[in-house]
Amino acid sequence: MKAIFSAYDRAVAFVSGTMVEGLMLLFTRIVLAGIFWRSARTKVEEGSWLTISDSTYYLFANDYSGVPLPSEFAAVLATVSEHVFPILLVLGLFTRFSALALLGMTMVIQIFVYPEQWWAVHSLWAALALILVVRGGGMISLDAGLLKARPA
Repeated sequence: MKAIFSAYDRAVAFVSGTMVEGLMLLFTRIVLAGIFWRSARTKVEEGSWLTISDSTYYLFANDYSGVPLPSEFAAVLATVSEHVFPILLVLGLFTRFSALALLGMTMVIQIFVYPEQWWAVHSLWAALALILVVRGGGMISLDAGLLKARPA
């Protein structure tokens, strides 16, 4: 029995290490970034980087009209945010801030656009974002490099 507990303790120590945590946080950053990046790319004209499509403006004026912002402003804000924050997350730069911004977007979507999607979708997005808000980008991030380079 002692050997089982010893093996378990070694396994727990391994998965609790900074390298495994860094890889897990990198994976979490990539997954959350991917969700919002794919959404961002549906909001722009095909072949462009940030030319917002007419259909996006239409969606924000009609289907997403519950968002308490002017629809044109909301369309631009969402499109730019869904491009910028995922890039920052993948780089691990300003990870906590980027995750908090995407958590805010998630809550706006949850409250004003798709309130029936909490358990199916938005709770998972929120969980990913909260992990990053609490833990940061981990050792495999530009945040970690900036922290090391920061004067004491």
